[in-house]
Amino acid sequence: MKSQDIRSKFLSFFEDKKHSIVPSAPMVLKDDPTLMFVNSGMAPFKEYFLGNAVPKNSRITDTQKCLRVSGKHNDLEEVGYDTYHHTLFEMLGNWSFGDYFKKEAIAWAWELLTEVYGIDKDILYVTVFEGSEEDKLPMDTEAYDLWKQFISEDRILKGNKKDNFWEMGDQGPCGPCSEIHVDIRSAEEKAKVSGKDLVNQDHPQVVEIWNLVFMQYNRKADGSLKSLPDKHIDTGMGFERLCMVLQGVQSNYDTDVFTPIIREIETITDKKYSEDEKIDVAIRVIADHVRAVAFSIADGQLPSNTGAGYVIRRILRRAIRYGFTFLDKKEPFIYKLVDVLSAKMGTAFPEMKSQQQLVTNVIREEEVSFLRTLDQGLKLLEQEMLKLKADEIIAIDNNDLNFKLVLDGKIAFVLYDTHGFPMDLTALILRENEIVLDEAGFSVAMKEQKDRSRAASQVTTDDWKVLIEGNVETFVGYDQTENDVKITRIRKVDSKKDGILYQIVLDKTPFYPEGGGQVGDKGILVSANETIEIIDTKKENNLILHFAKQLPENVTANFVAKVNTDLRTSTSKNHSATHLMHLALRTILGTHVEQKGSLVSPNYLRFDFSHFSKVSDEELRQVEASVNAQIESQLQLVEHRSIPIQQAMEQGAMALFGEKYGDHVRMIEFGESKELCGGIHVKNTADIWHFKIISEGAVAAGIRRIEAITGDAVKSFYQNQENTLAEIKETLKNPQDILKSVTSLQDDNAKLKKQLEQLLKEKVDGLKNSFVSEFQEINGINFLAKQVDLSMSSTKDLTQAIGSSKPNSFVFLASVEDNMPNIHCYISKDLVTEKGLNAGNIIRELGKYIDGNGGGQPFFASGKGKNVAGIQDALEKVKQFI
Repeated sequence: MKSQDIRSKFLSFFEDKKHSIVPSAPMVLKDDPTLMFVNSGMAPFKEYFLGNAVPKNSRITDTQKCLRVSGKHNDLEEVGYDTYHHTLFEMLGNWSFGDYFKKEAIAWAWELLTEVYGIDKDILYVTVFEGSEEDKLPMDTEAYDLWKQFISEDRILKGNKKDNFWEMGDQGPCGPCSEIHVDIRSAEEKAKVSGKDLVNQDHPQVVEIWNLVFMQYNRKADGSLKSLPDKHIDTGMGFERLCMVLQGVQSNYDTDVFTPIIREIETITDKKYSEDEKIDVAIRVIADHVRAVAFSIADGQLPSNTGAGYVIRRILRRAIRYGFTFLDKKEPFIYKLVDVLSAKMGTAFPEMKSQQQLVTNVIREEEVSFLRTLDQGLKLLEQEMLKLKADEIIAIDNNDLNFKLVLDGKIAFVLYDTHGFPMDLTALILRENEIVLDEAGFSVAMKEQKDRSRAASQVTTDDWKVLIEGNVETFVGYDQTENDVKITRIRKVDSKKDGILYQIVLDKTPFYPEGGGQVGDKGILVSANETIEIIDTKKENNLILHFAKQLPENVTANFVAKVNTDLRTSTSKNHSATHLMHLALRTILGTHVEQKGSLVSPNYLRFDFSHFSKVSDEELRQVEASVNAQIESQLQLVEHRSIPIQQAMEQGAMALFGEKYGDHVRMIEFGESKELCGGIHVKNTADIWHFKIISEGAVAAGIRRIEAITGDAVKSFYQNQENTLAEIKETLKNPQDILKSVTSLQDDNAKLKKQLEQLLKEKVDGLKNSFVSEFQEINGINFLAKQVDLSMSSTKDLTQAIGSSKPNSFVFLASVEDNMPNIHCYISKDLVTEKGLNAGNIIRELGKYIDGNGGGQPFFASGKGKNVAGIQDALEKVKQFI
């Protein structure tokens, strides 16, 4: 059975059971501060489990893209080494929100597996929760008795809290679960060891394929459990593992989910899968990781150095490094796999087809960048090995026969942390050079960093204190900036970063929560007796959270919520301007332009978009002119507060990839600009006043970024420009024609530069002639070491000129420029070959005396430092090398 058929049979089965099929949510979470990525099938539905929203249908089914590479669920290090863990995986699931419970979930799971898919009942095992004394929970006898109807009792196993009690996190909805495991070993293996003894023992052919979670409790901050008002079903089946079972293979990577990618890797690298274990691991790593990276980029997350972007970059770099080390690929190649991936998964996940070019370009650029980093890391590692070998010579001279070459783990960690050079690659190269890595030291340095990071990001969250029961919270901020409100719930949050803050939820809030690129509102809560400052507003699990440094003395009082309208107005101008600019960019550059990210704040706007070359100055002027023309046209805001998404798309609305939309959406129109958007906007484009682009640049391959300002910020910009022009005019003694005056200065400067260059050339020639007579002959080498009064570039030229004037020459010159010492070394090529001298190594060694470093080729190298006084020490030490 092909993987496409397996996926469609699952969805059709539950559709027949009155479930609504919903599309996979974007894998990258933008408006959930508790998660970077969707790491389980239930993550997109958290608000329903928490009771903060009501789904349109109480029964839902889907296949959800999931990513497990950080936090509690982290499978990254297992990927490639076993055959059933993945970074990205599909989770087939069915959900019930207060509808059916254990009876139906268990019966339907058994029906689907054994009757629809035809899996032999004799290779299946199920587990049930054995209970927990710690939580005062009894065994899940209800599930046990239900399973007895379908499977013999010797195949129903009892599982502990770790395996059979599922929790969303340290707090929140949770409950016992029943896992379904499959034993696909041969008959001979089964005769030797029973499958029941291998369940949950990490055996590659005895694996869990489906988990049925019975959500019936809520974990409180103090660890206690409270029954949920409604009971829910949350199931998740590993699509890749299911394909393994139904396609009769022994590895997920042998299914048609992965084989097309593996075949392409074999073709590109000229390596064969299933012949060498190290090569097999590398191919599995790459086949897995390219899926995770490609879908993350398609969902709007670009690789970067922070947050979710860093996670994606780390996954891709792991794949590049395995190709570099084990497949001998020293040039980019992973980007070539995107075509195969798109062909295989583009039908089920259309975002992969539509974003294919962008995904390809970004991966290729990342490969080029990291391969450059690997090259730099290799050079740094080579320097450290040379130092160790120099220490070895000293040790042997001192008759230390027990001397052993060991690289300090802290150095390896710096290579890893600062330069992205993997520890296992460091260890491999060291072994080849008969050097041992201090792995314990590396682990200590790694742990220290993780502890610092964990401490910096540690957050303690109290339980909600509910003041008004029910889902009474609404947002009224599209129409009001001030409103009478009551507090519905509060909780305290303590973090290392922000200290103690309080999250306040209001019944009818005018405060806009951060989302869609727009920053959250600020303002105040006012009662008869006090004023509380709201410093930020965010959204979490469908609740709008107002952050304050203190709580009101009387949280049950009546309040007036007042948004800071100055900030709100400036933000709305910038937000509306992004819509106008998006239209202008698509009109001027082409319809390939799509928004890839934005930041809308009171001070400025930032807009990222897909485009494969620099936007020219003329194109930027056209974009600016287009936006200002729309502003001057006084286009009225047309807001469709709640419109069916299909109708909005038919009317030409732009939807953004990576955003999660419901059945009904909000559509914003300004003339020809039509976008799905939940943000705050001006009532008329004339309110924006003026639009000015400040900068344009690259963010990643195929992604450009424009920063711009509107309104009062533009007024300030032009005022600053005017002030600067006045200062220039005054400096130039108030000429009639400023441009002519500046041009004259540039001409004079160019003439003086030419004269100076000629004088320096004459000085260098004169010094060259005078220094030729100062060479000393030492061990058959013509040696010269001096400090000269020249610029760094002139000293470099002089070193090469003197060195090339005599055979067998070794020239070392130093000088000072801007109070910074610099050193240069020239060695005749015949000395490099015959004597084994290396100018690069010499400069690196002598660079220590001037508190600097440097490098170059064996016959010429340069360095720069901070300690001028160290020049004399370097001049004295250089003679030792010959």
